[in-house]
Amino acid sequence: MNLWRAIFPADGFIHWRRLIVINAGIVLGYAISKSIRDVPDVEYVHLLVNYHFGFTKRALIGAAVSLFTDRVSPWMVYVLGGAMLLMTIGLYLRLFDKTFGFSRATAPLLCFIIGSPFFFKNFVKTIGYFDIYGCTFAIVLLLLPARSFVYVVIAAAGSIVLLLIHHIHMLLYVPTIGAIVLIRYYLAGRRSRIDMLLTAAMAVVVAGIFLVIMGYGNTGVSSEEFATYLKERIGAGGNPDKALEFAFIWHRTLTDELRDTWAAMAMNLSRVWVYPLLIALHAPLLRYYRCSIGAISSPAHRRAVMATLAGITLGYVVIGLVVFDYGRWVSSWAVCMILMLHAIKRLPADTQVPPIALDDRLALGCAMLLTVIPRVGIIRPF
Repeated sequence: MNLWRAIFPADGFIHWRRLIVINAGIVLGYAISKSIRDVPDVEYVHLLVNYHFGFTKRALIGAAVSLFTDRVSPWMVYVLGGAMLLMTIGLYLRLFDKTFGFSRATAPLLCFIIGSPFFFKNFVKTIGYFDIYGCTFAIVLLLLPARSFVYVVIAAAGSIVLLLIHHIHMLLYVPTIGAIVLIRYYLAGRRSRIDMLLTAAMAVVVAGIFLVIMGYGNTGVSSEEFATYLKERIGAGGNPDKALEFAFIWHRTLTDELRDTWAAMAMNLSRVWVYPLLIALHAPLLRYYRCSIGAISSPAHRRAVMATLAGITLGYVVIGLVVFDYGRWVSSWAVCMILMLHAIKRLPADTQVPPIALDDRLALGCAMLLTVIPRVGIIRPF
């Protein structure tokens, strides 16, 4: 016991502060290492694709890049990905300060969030992927004031942009965006009939655009012609063979996705048991989450929150049945749950939920274990 007290003194703030610094160093070091050592492939080809052959899925970012340059080098993946990562981290820290504030008392909460292998660490692993755009926009919505119907319009417009970036956002982050709008705008008491009708109409538009992308988003030219054009877009340092290895994506159908996902289901789920263990290490954060929901004043608000969390989770189940990047999906689900915590904290509460205690040794032990886990992965854990 004396040794335990020596390692974990009663005032454990120093340990939480050190863990926060270590986690920040891991994110930075891992990002630098990945940028130097990895050669992008699927992330790179997405920057080569634009609207040259007409409306095309996953082409908005590539089209934006083509406004500035005709040829794209692989390093552009890390320039754009790194810029998005830095911006998202900055926006999230602003959101954390706005919701919880930076203090000794909130240090454990911050440590669990930024130290989670599901969050920024995995965004480094997937740098260049388009998942982070949904997270960034959701954070922006949490920061913006929700005083008028303009807030709903911004949410709908942003959702459409996300679908044009990558249609998988329809289940990846659009449900979370809808939940944020529900909690911050409608549960705040602004529920005029016109507002609801207009919101329903915009939801139909968003869903319609998703269906259009699914039905007409594949390129209408042959794979050979498509590959020839993409070769012309490859810049200095690009390997045509490696870059075009994933060009087939723009000819794939939903049937193709389902067939490949279910064919590899057993292998890709072989490490599924890792996810519950990683989630269990967040137990102190989960306890705080549960208490925050329980403290909500209105029973109707609590039911609405639980329904939105269930809806978001159901969306990720559907994604998992169609596309097999399970490490990404579990990580993004966890990110959505973290963002929803910020939305939940905006609702009136009966009591103030105490933060994770500085001297909670079990919480500190869990945080230490999470700190040494660098990321989750893309398909299978680690």
